[in-house]
Amino acid sequence: MEAYIQLAYLIGAIAFILGLRGLSDPRTARRGNLTAAFGMTLAIIASLIYPMESVPNNYLWIGGALFIGAFIGWISAQRVQMTAMPQLVSIFNGLGGGSAMLLAILEFLKLLDQEEVVLNGYSLTIAFTLGVGAISFSGSLLAYFKLAGTIRDKHVLLPGHQWINLILLLATLGTLGYALWVPSTLTILLAAGVSLIYGWSFVAPIGGADMPVVISLLNSVTGLSAATAGFLYDNQIMILGGILVGASGIILTLLMVRAMNRSLSNVIVGGFSASAKGSTNDPNAGKSVQEASSADVGILLNYASKVVIVPGYGLAVARAQGLIKELEELLMKQDIEVYYGIHPVAGRMPGHMNVLLAEVDIDYDRLLGVDKCNNEIKEADVVLVIGANDVVNPAALEDPASSIYGMPILQAWNGKNVIVFKRSMNTGYAGIQNPLFFKDNTKMHFGDASKTLKDIITEIENLN
Repeated sequence: MEAYIQLAYLIGAIAFILGLRGLSDPRTARRGNLTAAFGMTLAIIASLIYPMESVPNNYLWIGGALFIGAFIGWISAQRVQMTAMPQLVSIFNGLGGGSAMLLAILEFLKLLDQEEVVLNGYSLTIAFTLGVGAISFSGSLLAYFKLAGTIRDKHVLLPGHQWINLILLLATLGTLGYALWVPSTLTILLAAGVSLIYGWSFVAPIGGADMPVVISLLNSVTGLSAATAGFLYDNQIMILGGILVGASGIILTLLMVRAMNRSLSNVIVGGFSASAKGSTNDPNAGKSVQEASSADVGILLNYASKVVIVPGYGLAVARAQGLIKELEELLMKQDIEVYYGIHPVAGRMPGHMNVLLAEVDIDYDRLLGVDKCNNEIKEADVVLVIGANDVVNPAALEDPASSIYGMPILQAWNGKNVIVFKRSMNTGYAGIQNPLFFKDNTKMHFGDASKTLKDIITEIENLN
């Protein structure tokens, strides 16, 4: 029987790896997700069939917990709006860290009952799992509340917060070590409490524009806690799965900070909200923007040869992805080329825009990264910036005092005509003004994107 179980674990591990490989490309992401889900299902079944000796087979409790968790997860995923997808990912990730924390506490209490708490590799693994799991749990909770707009940076950011974080980090390590040196229920709960406080405080100074990086980083931390929990239970598939999640999360985090031309330490020390906001001498002060009506935009699009669309979080807020698909089909019927510029940190989670457009079956070949898109923009007759702000901000190239200076961006202004869809002149998530709005070839189209896109589609239909 054990040989079959190990074979199931091996197949599950291969499915995990193939699943992650599939997630690296939008074309294969759905298949990759299903492959990884199959591997996880197989791993769970194998673990239930062959439990460790001396462990009671509480299948009723296990089955009940699985059913409740699956039901809540299914309903949550079905009901979530695209704007709330980052929050959902964050809270799901946090629950993984919370599970690892509870497992570590239970293992410590079990050793305490058996009077076997000694300073060795096993107890150190428990302490590490507890600390990392707690940090991931509370940090993900704060990320959730920030993304939801329930808590703003000013509500949790304290003067000298980085020094506070350093003190809390030392306190976390100290209380974990104290729990091992003086083992008791009180000391382990104290260590868990301090770790939770540090996780919350760790995320507090990280600005809103850095939330995609935070989600990716916390996902990696959760993977590490799952891997160490696997060591506690001598479960190879749990170890491997945690390592894969941790490693892929770190790789994704590094790719994202590279896309922002920043270092990971810079993101952790303080996000955009804690950084310089830009030059004190605003070159756009006193300038006015040019406005365009739906009729103006419709005429431009109708007689264009190539159109590039840059989607952002505002598109998700307007729930206008279906209208984008309708506009694309209308333009393509007139032999107009249509492409989409996808920035790695557009939206509020990794791959947010890819998921948004995939929801309405946009052709993956039309989704272009920064470099390819910038080449297409140079030949574009019209560039539509819909709900994006910071990822098309020229300050990244022109203003050394800007907090986004050096970040690779989509150079929308190189198109012949730029139309920016916004509700108002408010700044984006990074909290800085965008000089793109004041350029000679840029026109602002104010209003809700879902309504304005409907009007534009009507205008184009009337012209044909």
